[in-house]
Amino acid sequence: MRLARIAHAGGVAFASIEGEGDGAEVLEIAEHPFGTPNYTGKRWPLADVRLLAPILPSKVIAVGRNYAAHAAEFGNEVPTSPMTFLKPSTSVIGPNAAIRLPAESERVDFEGELAVVIGQPVKNVPASRAASVILGYTIANDVSARDLQKADGQWGRAKGYDTFCPLGPWIETSLDPADLAIRTELDGQVKQDSRTSLLIHKIPELVEFVSGVMTLLPGDVILTGTPEGVGPMTDGQSVSITIEGIGTLTNTAQKV
Repeated sequence: MRLARIAHAGGVAFASIEGEGDGAEVLEIAEHPFGTPNYTGKRWPLADVRLLAPILPSKVIAVGRNYAAHAAEFGNEVPTSPMTFLKPSTSVIGPNAAIRLPAESERVDFEGELAVVIGQPVKNVPASRAASVILGYTIANDVSARDLQKADGQWGRAKGYDTFCPLGPWIETSLDPADLAIRTELDGQVKQDSRTSLLIHKIPELVEFVSGVMTLLPGDVILTGTPEGVGPMTDGQSVSITIEGIGTLTNTAQKV
């Protein structure tokens, strides 16, 4: 199932998406998308609604240096355990929303990532049970003010600006994330091209590790790390991240 969050003429709602291409439709879900969805009976062509961020998490937990080649491109060692940091909920935007480039940064990078969406309140989940607490998977762009990250020595400011966590276009609930193609294009030019099988710390391990630190709530998002090939965006450039089995998330950089 593809779960989305949409804006339509009557307001904002969760929905499931059925069909492909020009024939795709959205079916409105009552209340929330967790558990077995209850439908309102309303439906629209996908072309007649606007896709929003598919979920509004209480927190986004991101994992750094989780592809060896990405760690190497910045001269960093591969961490022996997951290296995590937080992105605020206010950094989340949806498909086609603008990534605002802050005036105080001279280099803002794209980072295409597979994102895990948690489906229930959990704490201390063993890796063997991780799949049972996952709602599904979506695409993320862990936008990073690279110069500020280097200057600060910690990542809160560099990773935490408003609009620095695009998510979308929807959540795919029926997906094996073990070996998916992940590709990032900047104005149509391929910059990142890898597979999720190259993750150092796999998704079950990440769920176990993160839930051992903090309680995860329904809708919370874990960003699994970015492959090599990250680079800067400038005003007006379009970034498109495609993950096999999910789709494509596109956003445009905009100077503040």
